[in-house]
Amino acid sequence: MLTNPGWPALAVDDWTPTRDTLHMYTQIVGKVKMVLAAPVNHWWHVTLFVDSRGLTTGAIPVGDRILELSFDFVDHVLVARTSDGRGDTLVLGGSVARFYADVMALLSRLDVDVRIHPVPNEVADAIPFPDDTVHATYVAEHARLFWQQLVQADRVLRRSRSEFRGKVSPVHYFWGAMDLAVTRFSGRPAPVHPGGAPNCPDSVMVEGYSDELSSAGFWPGGGAEGAFYAYAYPAPDGYAAAEMPEGASFDAALGEFLLPYETVRQAPDPDALVGAFLQATSAAAANLADWPPAPQAPAIPADRASR
Repeated sequence: MLTNPGWPALAVDDWTPTRDTLHMYTQIVGKVKMVLAAPVNHWWHVTLFVDSRGLTTGAIPVGDRILELSFDFVDHVLVARTSDGRGDTLVLGGSVARFYADVMALLSRLDVDVRIHPVPNEVADAIPFPDDTVHATYVAEHARLFWQQLVQADRVLRRSRSEFRGKVSPVHYFWGAMDLAVTRFSGRPAPVHPGGAPNCPDSVMVEGYSDELSSAGFWPGGGAEGAFYAYAYPAPDGYAAAEMPEGASFDAALGEFLLPYETVRQAPDPDALVGAFLQATSAAAANLADWPPAPQAPAIPADRASR
């Protein structure tokens, strides 16, 4: 049942081959950004962003130029543009090995000299990109529907982000785990993270979780059609038992709350349900850990168009 047309149905089981291939595509592009961009705390410099046609790196400095790489899930191409007016495209599809070779060749044509570590992170079966002919499925409609899921998630996560005036991340896509995330920080340091993510140096997690936080987002897993999730690091006592909106529950194996996407999609008011979930999880983290109060955001007039 498609209750809310703006929230598309996309069963994880139906699109897993495309999901896994697209995951590797975004890792390749994300690693290009990681090598070229100036480091930012918590790895915020490596992420992609939802835009009006797909996912984009945003501006990446390359000498005295800017490079942008964008996945266009309308025309199903990877678009490369530089600030000196040059550009090129690749049609999405084919094996990861082919995509990797094509991206490197495209960047060379644009005089972008970059070398990445050509092995995926945060996946158990880390096939080097040049050798990966296993992941070779790209169903255009599945990629488009996933992007539309991200569009909806991006909207509601941005609204939640605006309610917090303390240190807070952008709403951004982490290609390591293929999730769209936003994170609030208490302003206090956290215990050193133990690491343990597959095929990922422990130092990555140590930096990512250096400060006490409450994080939430959307992930194409955890439910029949994906899930909204939320967790705290370190999780305060009583966090797992916090009261949540109907449909959300704590997954002990993952150590986080999950709200299945299909539950949201079929709700009378999807935005309100996700908003309640994000408010409940962030409040549980802050209240149970006794976070210092964040500065209050100034009131913004409802009629902003006249200003």
